[in-house]
Amino acid sequence: MASTSLTEAELGHFDQELRDQRDSTEIELNRLAESLANVREARSDGSADDEHDPEGPTLSSDWSRIVGVHREFREKVAAIDRALARIADGSFGTCIRCGRGIGAARLLALPTAELCIDCAREVEGHNR
Repeated sequence: MASTSLTEAELGHFDQELRDQRDSTEIELNRLAESLANVREARSDGSADDEHDPEGPTLSSDWSRIVGVHREFREKVAAIDRALARIADGSFGTCIRCGRGIGAARLLALPTAELCIDCAREVEGHNR
């Protein structure tokens, strides 16, 4: 795999940004875990009327929403961990599919990018 053309300073910037994103995402995951525990507790309460609460969404819809967001955040942490591993092994900024460099603008917008813009578009086109 081709090595990245990013400078040490740029790699340091991305490393710190990714670590900061990981820390904040972990905080949100912990908050969501607390919310899941609260909904789980409410769902197990035999007196909870899940489908007829006039005050808001049902416990089931809350559960589904929180589980979905929790899954997205876990996936974000995994993507951050993969990006940090690429920084460590010298492949950060290189497309994992074609081996070409990932543009600086793309990395600035999406530091976890694994694909160059051309490969990302191609993959997106196949997923439609």
